[in-house]
Amino acid sequence: MNFHSIFTLFSLLLFSFFLSSSEGGSIGINYGRIANNLPSATKVVKLLKSQNINRVKIYDSDPAVLRAFSNSAIKITINLPNEQLHSAATRPSYASVWVLRNVVAYYPQTLIESIAVGNEVFVDPNNTTRFLVPAMKNIHSALVKYGLDSKIKVSSPIALSALGNSYPSSAGSFRIELIEPVFKPMLEFLRETKSSLMVNAYPIFAYQANSDVISLDYALFRENPGVTDSGSGLKYFNLFDAQIDAVFAAMSALKYDDIPIIVTETGWPSMGNSMEIGASIENAAAYNGNLVRRILAGGGTPLKPKSELTVFLFALFNENKKPGPVSERNYGLFYPNQKKVYSIPLTMEEVKDWKDSGKSTPVETPAMGKVTVKETWCVANGEVGDVKLQAGLDYACGEGGADCRPIQPGATCYDPDTLLAHASYAFNSYYQKKNRAMGSCDFEGAAYVVTQTPRFGKCDFPTEY
Repeated sequence: MNFHSIFTLFSLLLFSFFLSSSEGGSIGINYGRIANNLPSATKVVKLLKSQNINRVKIYDSDPAVLRAFSNSAIKITINLPNEQLHSAATRPSYASVWVLRNVVAYYPQTLIESIAVGNEVFVDPNNTTRFLVPAMKNIHSALVKYGLDSKIKVSSPIALSALGNSYPSSAGSFRIELIEPVFKPMLEFLRETKSSLMVNAYPIFAYQANSDVISLDYALFRENPGVTDSGSGLKYFNLFDAQIDAVFAAMSALKYDDIPIIVTETGWPSMGNSMEIGASIENAAAYNGNLVRRILAGGGTPLKPKSELTVFLFALFNENKKPGPVSERNYGLFYPNQKKVYSIPLTMEEVKDWKDSGKSTPVETPAMGKVTVKETWCVANGEVGDVKLQAGLDYACGEGGADCRPIQPGATCYDPDTLLAHASYAFNSYYQKKNRAMGSCDFEGAAYVVTQTPRFGKCDFPTEY
């Protein structure tokens, strides 16, 4: 019997064992609404119930949505948006009124189970980080006031860019500048209130930035040789587990390894432009379908084998008004007309009969040819604004140690003399210096990876440092 047959047989036996012996984790879904063609909230509730989805997360506390979910038995996570953090942090009365209007007015008919205070606050260009923990505490105090603190938990979703290091997983650590002012008080708050840390994890971003060293099978939960963590000796067979364990390790380093994690966003786009490698219907179905099977089968992660995960898929619908690249508008499991973009299992019963098609879209398209080692670059994201671009440029050319001599006045890459061009050159220099390591092309959302040679004027962008 060859390795493939042995691995397949072992996987089936192990999966059958989990199905029979473990309740497994829980699957929910993100109901984003940045679109002008979505069905009504009432129809959305019917759709969710038809798919046996009993958990949902929204990005606000819209009264029409909360009313629609009344008496539905669907648990819902609501959100206090980033732009309200300052008010909630500095005015306890504001937090109290917010809870009264958006929670007390609907609970328990609408089963609000948690409040996400902010979303990926550390990459917010409006710099709301310092208001996060005070806002969380004030919202929780308001829940205490109304006798709901034991029923509704408070947390805040973080992006993986909050990690200063994520590879290997055992070396996971939070960014140094966030530890004392944010993470220590936030984790202490979560421990005291018996809440979980909310984490948004997207293996596709790491895969796109490092497709020369990360296999598609590893990113899609498919059969692969695995990756051994050089620090812990643990072996990982998918990138999702490795990313979550990096967060667990970061918490453990601060002595908060008793706090659970909820994955509040994860997903894979079904469409992208020619530079967004891996974005396809086949790959999206494989990632989300295999992820659901992995979560419902239970078993935790290699570092936390007994920690069952609650995971919210991103997203329910394709959203036609989302800014950014093509992929941002194509994460949905459903089209706005409620037809499936692709089919995946969402319950244990469906998992038993579901099989990954095994078909993948390779790292190749007619427009770009095959992507090989070193053929990725890092460029600036002009949509974040000049302040964030300048901050990233200053870091890259300063503490980051990028080679910024070519963009000095009179040098070869000074023209065009624009912030976008200079930031792109500096970001790419830093990215190549870091050997295109995971997370090295981010700059708090001010940069992203491309697979076609960037060009600003006559300047060539290097593929190595």
